[in-house]
Amino acid sequence: MTTAVGGTAGVRAHARIEARPDGRGSTALPVLAGEGPLALRRTRGSTAGEARVTVVGAMSGPLGGDRFLLEADVAAHARLRVGSAAATIALPGQGKDPARHETRLRVAADAALRWEPEPLISVRGSDLEVRTRAEVAEGGRLLLREEQVLGRHGEPSGSLTSRLTLRVGGRLVLDQELACGPGAPGGWDGPAVLGGHRAVGQLLLVRPEFATRPPEPRLLGGTASLTPLPGPAVLVTAVAPDALRLRRLLDEALDATVRPPDDGPG
Repeated sequence: MTTAVGGTAGVRAHARIEARPDGRGSTALPVLAGEGPLALRRTRGSTAGEARVTVVGAMSGPLGGDRFLLEADVAAHARLRVGSAAATIALPGQGKDPARHETRLRVAADAALRWEPEPLISVRGSDLEVRTRAEVAEGGRLLLREEQVLGRHGEPSGSLTSRLTLRVGGRLVLDQELACGPGAPGGWDGPAVLGGHRAVGQLLLVRPEFATRPPEPRLLGGTASLTPLPGPAVLVTAVAPDALRLRRLLDEALDATVRPPDDGPG
């Protein structure tokens, strides 16, 4: 749907996913509704009891002035995994208003959600605000991965502001924001933040077992760090020269977090 947003043409798109147990040991999707650039497709899952959804971009964007909202609600005893068919590319728009892409995730007790989209690429001249809000009930499980690439090969980054908040059992345990590119506070690409790297990502994990055995804070791979959060949850933040090395680093961090070295092969 195209509407006037802030005096400029922009696309408003809203997608919703609801996952519920089907009573036969698997997960049903009574609501799977997307539009425009947020088209949703149910795809074949590889884990028993899990429903899998892929976001298929039917249009380019987000462009300046666009407003995207993607919601997922996972009920008790349901298992949902969401990915995307391709990277999201933030592009310049004709107007001056930034694009906004918001994600709202809700995970009930005894439910599990894996949220693993492909990277977001901030193209030169683009202006995008990303907001991700996750609410996990006590006893729920969440794996959330975010990857952001600042510019295509050989070009500078667009303007990108990304904010991630997490509530567990109704309590706020994480609220962080990163701004990059033109207009961002000075030092965003300096040694205290990105250190000249072009890709930044994070893993957010909520797992009930972390309440009794939280992972120890540590550095991973030289450019990634693991930070335990209350909740129980952990946050892994990583920077890398490019998207491929960022993905490898986050995969290694996930393996080290879920199966620490002293756990052995089991």
